[in-house]
Amino acid sequence: MESGKQLLAEFVGTFWLVFGGLGAAILAANDPDLKSGVTGVALAFGLTLLTMAYVIGPISGCHINPAVTIGLWAGGRFPARKIVPYIIAQILGGIAGAGIAYAIASGKTGFDISTGPGANGYGIHSPSGYSMWAGFLVEVVLTLGFVFIVLGSTDIRVPKGFGPIPVGLALTLVHLIGIPVTNMSVNPARSLGPAVFAGGWALSQLWLFWVAPLTGAIISGLIYRFTPLKGGEALLALEK
Repeated sequence: MESGKQLLAEFVGTFWLVFGGLGAAILAANDPDLKSGVTGVALAFGLTLLTMAYVIGPISGCHINPAVTIGLWAGGRFPARKIVPYIIAQILGGIAGAGIAYAIASGKTGFDISTGPGANGYGIHSPSGYSMWAGFLVEVVLTLGFVFIVLGSTDIRVPKGFGPIPVGLALTLVHLIGIPVTNMSVNPARSLGPAVFAGGWALSQLWLFWVAPLTGAIISGLIYRFTPLKGGEALLALEK
């Protein structure tokens, strides 16, 4: 598959993920009359990933997350030469998705983008007041688990066509756990998008939502790569 099509697919997929998840967080979850809450936002993120995986999975693998790209590389499933282009496409898609979500939200009286609605944060910017170290730990652990499920669900030993289901459910699960702590990232592109527009505190805390998910992804990839769980070298050959 041509790399240009793969990068466009990653841009579109990340746009859909961030727009869908962030949109649910700021348009529905923050509306007292709708009360979709944590469950609604978690489902929005999971469903955006599940639906897009069926559409662009055959084109780019539907990473739509720098942590997944790095985790697949660490797991011996993705070539190093494609890492930077993929991540750039994901970043641009995340910024575009956040921009559209915030543009729609600005149509409501009282909307204040400087508060960073839907952005990831810790300390006073954690939804439930969790510390930086609690935020770091939850992002590492949940990214590790999520990427491990991605690796296992897309193994050549798994029947084709079923991978997006456990991956989408896994993303829903990690959001159900992590939203009260950090608003849940496990995806640096998802975190960067709203931070770019909110500025201030969101940008100053952004480092955690790159370092922690990438750390968890690398650990997950290495565990998968150097244990009997790995499905074979044919996977890497397919990605080259």
